[in-house]
Amino acid sequence: MKSVKSAVLFLSAVSVSFAVNASAGTDHSKFIKGPFKEGPEVTKTCLECHEKQATDFMKTSHWTWKGPTKGFVRGYEKSKVEYGKTNMFNGFCVNVEGGPNQLNRGHCAECHPGYFWKDDKFDFTDKTKVDCLICHAQKGDYAREDHEISDFTDLDAAAKSVALPTIKNCGSCHFAGGGDDGVKHGSLDRAMNTADKSLDVHMASTEKGGLGFTCQACHITKEHKISGASTQLATYEGRVNCEDCHKPKELHKKSPNGLIIDAHLNTVACQTCHIPAFGKGKPTLLSWDYSVVGKHLKLPPSEGKSAIDDGRGSYVWAKNVLPAYRWYDGTVNRYMKGDKVKNLSKTVVMESPFGSVKQKEAKIYPFKVYFGNQPVDTEFLYLLTFNNFKGLWEHKDWNRALADGPKGSGLPYSGKHKFIKTVSYIVQTHEVAPKKDALTCGDCHLGGKRMDWKALGYKGDPMHMGGGRFKKGTIAKTVKSEDLNFTQENWVEKQSANKKPTSGKVSGH
Repeated sequence: MKSVKSAVLFLSAVSVSFAVNASAGTDHSKFIKGPFKEGPEVTKTCLECHEKQATDFMKTSHWTWKGPTKGFVRGYEKSKVEYGKTNMFNGFCVNVEGGPNQLNRGHCAECHPGYFWKDDKFDFTDKTKVDCLICHAQKGDYAREDHEISDFTDLDAAAKSVALPTIKNCGSCHFAGGGDDGVKHGSLDRAMNTADKSLDVHMASTEKGGLGFTCQACHITKEHKISGASTQLATYEGRVNCEDCHKPKELHKKSPNGLIIDAHLNTVACQTCHIPAFGKGKPTLLSWDYSVVGKHLKLPPSEGKSAIDDGRGSYVWAKNVLPAYRWYDGTVNRYMKGDKVKNLSKTVVMESPFGSVKQKEAKIYPFKVYFGNQPVDTEFLYLLTFNNFKGLWEHKDWNRALADGPKGSGLPYSGKHKFIKTVSYIVQTHEVAPKKDALTCGDCHLGGKRMDWKALGYKGDPMHMGGGRFKKGTIAKTVKSEDLNFTQENWVEKQSANKKPTSGKVSGH
């Protein structure tokens, strides 16, 4: 790991760069007067000095919720269509376009860094709609509820407190992606706001033994374009790699097993050894079953959280989850709107890493496996958009929700549907453990059960087969990551077999 001194120098450089671009490092309290009644009034004041910053921001995927795939999604390398949260499917809230005038956006866009995006009539060219405070306010308890400024917010204090974004600023949206703590990401939730070193060595404060990083220390920002590539989306504005800061061979020199560790660097990603478990701070969601909406089930809590919502379905939560391991070359296979479902009896893969044991660019990475159960059109053979916000979640009527879905999405509903399981593989890059907790040889080799070697394409444990994947005789077959898919049942069983706390029996199935 870097020394604290090096980390401080690195952060200082980032802070200087960010301050030059956003001028957010200056005490603004003497420039901002108020009083303000609503957010756009604050933005108009910001624009007096920062119109370029607003213009830059409005070119980013944080604002547009879409962008070019840049070869990230397999099969879409030459696509001229921009993709992102605004027009893609997932196994959580499914799609933002559903409902009259794309009413679903009224829920999802509560985390959009702009004011009043409630339907398909939002004006993306109006600079006064940019919400500067959601990323920059440090005081005044700034928050938004149903697109309006929270009644608890002191808007004047929030406006005068603007500064460089903190973990709390970024986390106000990203920690609760999908509607609650830990729903989507697995290793991001509000525990990060007060993390200690055991939770995340980078994001924990220096007082708690960490490096005190803010998000932008790794997610370098230029002209408000924030680097980082999520396997859940199709676009990115810069990659983030461990090697951007770390030189693994130099770090491993101090380890008694340094030479052995270095022999793994072309095959094993840093995250694989240094994120031995995720969902350490708060439970993360492993399953969301929409098929039980309106059935009035009574299910016991899952990891202390509700396992049933009559209007939304049933949930399975878990803590201290062991990752699944897959080959990943930095590109993904992705279900896109309107894609045909070839077999209605099989699980639909929403997103999976691309790579194989014989692909030199691919490495083994840790993933969260997440299962959905959502409607598919049995005549048109594609996953369906439905109206959830101010729709299904309130009236609990699937026929009505599915009939209203095409009014916003334009994806016709034949009137015939069933529920089909979906699975997502979400790469894990946060909750980096202290080096003393990193995996050791025995976790994967010498009888360790963490890696399924045959599933990854080896004849057996490569330690006993004469070497790694580039040695003759160690490879059994070419196995692609998209072919390595868990069933929900054996995923839960894997957690139990490794004696890690899990949610136990799958609720609602």
